Amino acid sequence: MPRSTRPTSTALAAEGARSLGDPYLPTSGNGGYTVLHYDLDCDYRVSSNRLSATATITARATQKLSRFSLDFAGLVANKVTVNGTRATNVIQTARKLVITPALPLDNGSEFTVVIKYAGLPKPVRSQWGEVGWEELSDGVIVAGQPSGAPSWFPCNDHPSNKATYSIAFSAETAYRVLCNGELVLRTQRASRTRWEFESREPVATYLATVQIGLYETMGVSQRGVLQYVLLPEDLRSNALADFEDQPRMMALFERSFGPYPFSDYTVVVTDDELEIPLEAQGLAIFGRNHIDGVGGSERLIAHELSHQWFGNSLTISHWKDIWLHEGFACYAEWLWAEESGSLTADASATQAWNKINRLPKDLVIGDPGSARMFDDRVYKRGALTLHALRTTLGDDVFFTILREWAATHRHGNVSTPEFIALVETHSPVPVRSLFAAWLDQSGLPKLPKRTAR
Repeated sequence: MPRSTRPTSTALAAEGARSLGDPYLPTSGNGGYTVLHYDLDCDYRVSSNRLSATATITARATQKLSRFSLDFAGLVANKVTVNGTRATNVIQTARKLVITPALPLDNGSEFTVVIKYAGLPKPVRSQWGEVGWEELSDGVIVAGQPSGAPSWFPCNDHPSNKATYSIAFSAETAYRVLCNGELVLRTQRASRTRWEFESREPVATYLATVQIGLYETMGVSQRGVLQYVLLPEDLRSNALADFEDQPRMMALFERSFGPYPFSDYTVVVTDDELEIPLEAQGLAIFGRNHIDGVGGSERLIAHELSHQWFGNSLTISHWKDIWLHEGFACYAEWLWAEESGSLTADASATQAWNKINRLPKDLVIGDPGSARMFDDRVYKRGALTLHALRTTLGDDVFFTILREWAATHRHGNVSTPEFIALVETHSPVPVRSLFAAWLDQSGLPKLPKRTAR
């Protein structure tokens, strides 16, 4: 009679999934672990676009792992260790780095992965165009939304896995380097300078960034939240005029949404023209075409600043809830227009409703689909949802909800059901039908009439 055998510890271990199962980005993210901290030590040559780096990743296993993967694209991993021991096997595909540790990782255990890598970084191709690392005419920007982070470091690329960061970047001394977080050390050696940054608040991978250029620093506000602009010297006079009102925007948003969630705020203005501005955690990036000296980008300046609350501090758990980023940022534009003496929020909402009403009614903004999650109707109709809520509840209740929303989930992840549940705890009237009409149906509801409360 054969002896019974017990499975070995290796047999009990399993490979982590090579996706987190988000249908909007089905190849992004990885299962079996959660990243806690990224330590990126990078050396970059601007003239040749050559990057050599070491990523030290601290993670916690969420199952017993025999093998796991990271998102990684376009660069070559030269050496990989797990807990100080060289990995038994490393497979690199176009989008993944698949690692077999020498010993299985226990469920709940913390582990450290060290990856030495190099190459010529380039953007990742996606259905939204090329995203991630992008060479400028003389410098670099990283625009990671939604899937571009693997273009410059190995990661678990999904907004549900936020982590803290240490980023060190060496480049030629003539260039200014900016990454997320606080600049803690700058060291010049010969013709190269090393810049070291610490992000103590967790960052979603798509919001991690590096900006490199021939930039001057301009102070915007040294009272309250420190605010700066990095820019080419010839744009200084225009930028002084264009960003003059940003401290007032900051004050309005702090009253409306609660305290600014980071230590400071920096805007980078590239010497190149950019199609659109974009946000990263603690900063925003504009092109020289957005700086005209007459406030032509005032709306966009407000939009990107408000993303520090909605998108960067409060980050969606799944991409289908993108309206929680863009609808809120669009509504912040309307709040600023009202504050600055331009259109009232009612007028902005009416204007947006009329515009959307002329467009096809074929989009459900609560789940717009990956191809259309950056459709302007998601932005505008998301803002209209908030205005309908404000009109229904009145200003006192509405802004109490926004401040509590930002405070309760500060530096965390959020979802539409969580927002609706919070609204219900404050609302004197049922709101499920309001959200269903605006978020879950393609037809365009009428805006409710404002009532005195």
